[in-house]
Amino acid sequence: MKRIGFVGWRGMVGSVLMNRMKQEHDFSFFYSIFLSTSQIGKVAPYFIKNKQDLVLQSAWDMELLSSLDIIVTCQGSEYTNVIYPQLRKNGWSGYWIDSASCLRMNQNAVIILDPVNQTVIDQGINNGVKTFVGGNCTVSLMLMALGGLFVNDLVEWASVSTYQAASGYGARAIRELLIQMGQVYNIISDSLNDFSVTVLDIEAIISKFSKTNAMLVDCFKKPLIGNILPWIGEEDIVYEGQTQEEWKGQLETNKILNTTRIIPIDSVCVRVCSLRCHSQALFIKLKKNLPLIEIENLIQSHNEWVDVVPNQCDQSLDKLTPLSVSGTLRIAVGRLRKMNIGNKFVTVFTVGDQLLWGAAEPIRRMLMKLL
Repeated sequence: MKRIGFVGWRGMVGSVLMNRMKQEHDFSFFYSIFLSTSQIGKVAPYFIKNKQDLVLQSAWDMELLSSLDIIVTCQGSEYTNVIYPQLRKNGWSGYWIDSASCLRMNQNAVIILDPVNQTVIDQGINNGVKTFVGGNCTVSLMLMALGGLFVNDLVEWASVSTYQAASGYGARAIRELLIQMGQVYNIISDSLNDFSVTVLDIEAIISKFSKTNAMLVDCFKKPLIGNILPWIGEEDIVYEGQTQEEWKGQLETNKILNTTRIIPIDSVCVRVCSLRCHSQALFIKLKKNLPLIEIENLIQSHNEWVDVVPNQCDQSLDKLTPLSVSGTLRIAVGRLRKMNIGNKFVTVFTVGDQLLWGAAEPIRRMLMKLL
């Protein structure tokens, strides 16, 4: 029975991964070893009798790591940058499956999104590739949503605006946003019940408070509550005016698809104050003038998780929002129409859970494929 090591299973992506594997009864197919960087020797999470270690092992133990057939890590790039090269240098030939970004563009790694690039993954396995990495969350969600257009080589270029939830930054960011909500409510709660205080007065109180040092701002440097932050990523990593998050769009899309001709992808990525799920508005130039119904059919038929939502008010508000897809594998695609600028141009809005198809689910499916 294969020995599988899990690192970073307590974080947001790791927790979602564990829940999905439990739902699908995946743990019955292998022997699990749970590793930790900080809680070595404590009780491990329990999933299935006689098929797992009951005590947390050290995620720094090179001898133990070298004995594993597959390592699945959601620990982040800092851990990967230390451990991965040491293991490979020492001759470890097992499979490494990672949710972090640092190995994505490694020439010996495949970015995994099997409903879109199953052929690329299969070729990688057949060619001896041992490193498989989850893609950028917005790129993965875009390709899951519009795979029917991309895999049929219909996209000439795309311009993307992403609206990314607080949870894209991690658990700390959700706590920060919720604390900000509480802070705002505390300063206006009395005014809300006093109808002599106008809404403009309340807004002024909030705006003034949000600009003070009393507002908790740790993850995002500026308040997210009641706000939009037009920069995602490190402030000093810029590529010709693009943030790192925006730069990944073209690079990773083309690597996932293994294109012979670069599909230009331009992005503007902003953080919004939804808790979970990333949304994207896309403007696409197609290579052909296709009827809208044919475009819808190509999108809908690409994979079982896509849900094309009719371009109607009630349907859009009911099925095309972060709340409607949160915690599900459903990828909602809507507001689809031809643009005024030409019959080859379409606009579309998509939303998906970035913790599932944007992170944990491709990792889970890759592990089960290797097994």
